[in-house]
Amino acid sequence: MPKGYCLGRVDVADPEAYKAYVAANAEPFRKYGARFLVRDGRCENPEGSSRSRNVVIEFPSYQAALDCWSSPEYQRAAKLRHPVSTIDLVIAEEYEGPQPA
Repeated sequence: MPKGYCLGRVDVADPEAYKAYVAANAEPFRKYGARFLVRDGRCENPEGSSRSRNVVIEFPSYQAALDCWSSPEYQRAAKLRHPVSTIDLVIAEEYEGPQPA
């Protein structure tokens, strides 16, 4: 079964208030098997636009990623994020096809 990924690009206007969102999202992320692959580390943006933070979260399946995002627990956490940040979020399914040789 293909894994699911949440890819987020975030600008945070109030880092102190954003900490409440980070604390609140731990429960749903744990419940749905999330694993951070990228979480606000060093990055380059050679093309296109960017935001100040980048996040890639792996889930056991595409459905688990969707279920996490739509869960009441995550939606409660997201309400803490909305007033203090701007986000572009994509939920994508893992590609399991051929790779470059």
